Amino acid sequence: MLSPLPRLFKPLILSTVLGISSLCVSVTVSAQTKDEGALQYIDPHIGNVGALLEPTRPTTHLPNQMIRMLPVRHDYIDDQISSFPLNVVSHRLGEVFSVKPDNNTITPASWNERMTYDHDLEVTRPWYYSTFLIDKDITVEFAPGKKVGDYKFTFPAKSAAKSILFGLYNDGAANFTFTGGNELTGFETYHDDIKVYVYGKFNAKGTTGTVKDNALVKQSTADGKDLKSYITFAAGTPDVIEFKYAISYVSPQQAKQNFNDEFGSADFETLKQAAKATWAKVVGQIETEGGTVAQRRSFYTALYRCNERMVDINEDGHYYSGYDKKVHESSRPFYVDDWVWDTYLALHPLHTILNPKLESDMLNSYVNQYEQSGWMPTFPVLFGDNPCMNGFHSTVMFLDDYRKGIRGFDVDKAYEGILKNANEATMLPWENGPKCELDDFYHTNGYFPALKKGEKETVSLVHGFEKRQAVAVTLGGSYDDWAVGQLAGELKKTSDEQTFAKRALNYKNLWNNDKQMFIPKDKDGNWIDIDPKFDGGLGGREFYDENNGWTYLWQVQHDIPGLANLMGGQDKFQARLDQLFRESLDRSKYQFWAKFPDATGLVGQYSMGNEPSFHIPYLYNFAGAPWKTQKRVRFLLDVWYKDNIFGIPGDEDGGGMSAFVVFSSMGFYPITPGKPVYTIGSPVFSKVTINLQNGKQFKLVANNCSVVNKYIQSAKFNGQVLNIPLFTHEQLMAGGTLELEMGPKPNKNWGI
Repeated sequence: MLSPLPRLFKPLILSTVLGISSLCVSVTVSAQTKDEGALQYIDPHIGNVGALLEPTRPTTHLPNQMIRMLPVRHDYIDDQISSFPLNVVSHRLGEVFSVKPDNNTITPASWNERMTYDHDLEVTRPWYYSTFLIDKDITVEFAPGKKVGDYKFTFPAKSAAKSILFGLYNDGAANFTFTGGNELTGFETYHDDIKVYVYGKFNAKGTTGTVKDNALVKQSTADGKDLKSYITFAAGTPDVIEFKYAISYVSPQQAKQNFNDEFGSADFETLKQAAKATWAKVVGQIETEGGTVAQRRSFYTALYRCNERMVDINEDGHYYSGYDKKVHESSRPFYVDDWVWDTYLALHPLHTILNPKLESDMLNSYVNQYEQSGWMPTFPVLFGDNPCMNGFHSTVMFLDDYRKGIRGFDVDKAYEGILKNANEATMLPWENGPKCELDDFYHTNGYFPALKKGEKETVSLVHGFEKRQAVAVTLGGSYDDWAVGQLAGELKKTSDEQTFAKRALNYKNLWNNDKQMFIPKDKDGNWIDIDPKFDGGLGGREFYDENNGWTYLWQVQHDIPGLANLMGGQDKFQARLDQLFRESLDRSKYQFWAKFPDATGLVGQYSMGNEPSFHIPYLYNFAGAPWKTQKRVRFLLDVWYKDNIFGIPGDEDGGGMSAFVVFSSMGFYPITPGKPVYTIGSPVFSKVTINLQNGKQFKLVANNCSVVNKYIQSAKFNGQVLNIPLFTHEQLMAGGTLELEMGPKPNKNWGI
């Protein structure tokens, strides 16, 4: 199936239809693409319609910076926009300060009106956003800074009415205050107790007011909840109304300081071009040759998404922390907004390659958050740790980064935090804080106990919807415990190393040899008889989590040989992998997805649309069949990662899934975070050059690579024959060259 033509080339098609000189337009387009380089391939609309659950967001922002903007709508199919936020505070966790233009006589109902737009008149780039509101004949434009944003609203010429409407996204107390007819200050309360401050200026003076008792009232200040304020500009004011603003989590004074620091004399175009140059540097760090236009669009869009989170909220030497509700002085960035269950697998490992300093600052932020809150966070966001999912996978992140040479954080304090999590925190999904009786059971018996079918829950701490997830918690806990022990070894803590080496093997306690699956046990050590394909309630949460037993069959990344031994050796391990991709659902898709809506991107029982599956196709490299990894990875990229609005098979989670695309498209993957080793897949490009921040280059050359030629015939690393599908992080960072000879048929003897 042919991929949709990039929007960039639509003017060329249109010129032919209209009879305009196609030659002139062609020259213009060619010049534009040449100037933009890799930027031309980024399309934030890719994946904007979710398979079943959440779509990707077409976010305009600077890499890893606080200010993020996107049009608030249901998804890309929706042809109406509700509002534009001044800031997306957290990925999928809310916005602050809504804004929208209007050129009609405004009424209290105007704030609830949705704005119709034309998809083909919308321009969405990482550094610039524009849309045309058809019913109002208004063009909206936006350019981002670090702590500032700039909106331009172009009204119809000599429009009699020009108004900008402000509102809120959250339920708490708020304030809007207009001064001098062109200056706005205020705050909105986010997540119950965090005040987010705004300071902004318009390029013209207007008349201000608010909605009170369902009527418009001309006044300059509004306090309370559910505020609606506005500013209206007279007919003689410019047709283009510009609103420059800054956001602060620290204070109203800091919001104004952020404004002055970034704007100075800068205009809209200056901000836009600076943002574009920043993005050009970031995505230009990876140069590619070959591949199709569709593959380049998927790749560079994924790379853009890998720079959405975490975000730096340090403001001019100090930051607000939701972990102790205080303002702290610091000369270093303070990063929040990370979902480690999603990002430890590939996104953080990608940072260790592309930006070690960024990763170091992120780890330092985690350590600070531990010191401020008493627990090492798992989903650190602005308001504190948001204990989603299961596992303490920040533990794995610390080990992986430390072994890859990331320093610049207090590793002893980090170890103290992850050790406390391992021994004293509850492992229950969607909970944080001290352990309960189920955790004590795990520490004593080596597995998390499940309830029998129909058995009533007796532990009040268990989340009513998320359940115990007993198998998933046990397997995740084993991996985390392995990481604690391995980091203990790095730090010469021998006793802890030995203790956690034993706990790393807890996964074996739930291995059922008859079913060749990880099966739950009750508190008495008896197997619970389940169908691992379908039992466990919504998302299988009574036993697994979001996925069934076929996905969790492979959740032993830290001990792949041990898992293979449980299955009876390498050959049976390989056969079981084959079965995974071929196994029937034993029911209709709608029946399956009604219970497992997160298990999207199906190939047999394999779910490409959920993070626990990322490493699975690479396991063939450890099963004596690297050619099957090459086959599977290419197939999965081609089938499930198209360069269109449906091009992401599951919840992308702000970089978690995109990092899989970046690694897999380049041709290698961090199979086990915590081990500084990459395993080789099948690159889609004939050449990849990573410009490392240490001044060196890592190159992957795939001679004769094409859509057809996906199989590795032979390999060399730095000119030496390579007969294993592995290379190290140290080799990569030293500026090595991996050279592959590609062909249309598998070489079944390479890499075994």
